Amino acid sequence: MNDWLDGFIRHLQVEKNASYHTVRNYAEDIVQFLFFLDTEARIPLQRINYLTLRTFLALLKEKKYERRTVARKLSAIRSFLRYLNREGLLQDKTWSTVSTPRVGKKLPTFLYVEEILRLLAAPDVQTIAGKRDAAILEVLYASGVRVSELVALNVETVDLAEGQFIVYGKGARERIVPLGAFACRAVQIYLQEARPELLRKNHRGENEKALWLNKYGTRLTDRGVRRIVEKYVRQVSTSKGISPHSIRHSFATHMLNAGADLRAVQELLGHLNVSTTQIYTHITREQLKEVYQEAHPRA
Repeated sequence: MNDWLDGFIRHLQVEKNASYHTVRNYAEDIVQFLFFLDTEARIPLQRINYLTLRTFLALLKEKKYERRTVARKLSAIRSFLRYLNREGLLQDKTWSTVSTPRVGKKLPTFLYVEEILRLLAAPDVQTIAGKRDAAILEVLYASGVRVSELVALNVETVDLAEGQFIVYGKGARERIVPLGAFACRAVQIYLQEARPELLRKNHRGENEKALWLNKYGTRLTDRGVRRIVEKYVRQVSTSKGISPHSIRHSFATHMLNAGADLRAVQELLGHLNVSTTQIYTHITREQLKEVYQEAHPRA
């Protein structure tokens, strides 16, 4: 089983050009399924069928997994089984008829403009960490980049003179993302006054390429950025459940509300399909309804 899984992971990395996070999530979901086959179903992988997969999904439901999570796991397992099928390793193909649980559309969480402004003003820019955090928040909101894209940035990928930086998104797709004046100024201050101080604790010194550094002078992680955002969300007492991705949602929503072209926002976000970006038009409609209900005397 391990050899097949290793082969599938190489397939994702080389042929599908999948991101690190996609590969990791797929691997975790498939390992869970393989464990089920070994300990509960007690059948070899080659002999799985429709009933095997249905039993696994029923187990997930019994364990109170959300439908969205179940659908994601099923998608990963299907991809793995299709790979095995192409390799001629499966005896039964009825597993392909198992339907995906219906998942209702969930509107992304976002912040209103005044809430974003309070969040951006929260860091204490008199401190080293505050200068870094202010720059991170400004870049997240100015660009709408994913956290994984943010932490992967290197110093040389940022061009403050042109007000832009290069991002390697999902599937290693490269795109150029513009930065506004406020974000450029915050990054400039960070590079001049904060990053050199953080870098002192890194034995690699100037060989460290990462743009964003933690307190040890090494590359800041996804989790580190999440903690930073959560810290300032608590400080400004804004909506619960706000994450770095919520800032990305806010960026897209505010752009569309201000009249930005849907295709342009799609390009800025790095979405492969415009249908992914269209969910933000639903948010703007919901906002209109909310404003109408609050403002109209006969609503």
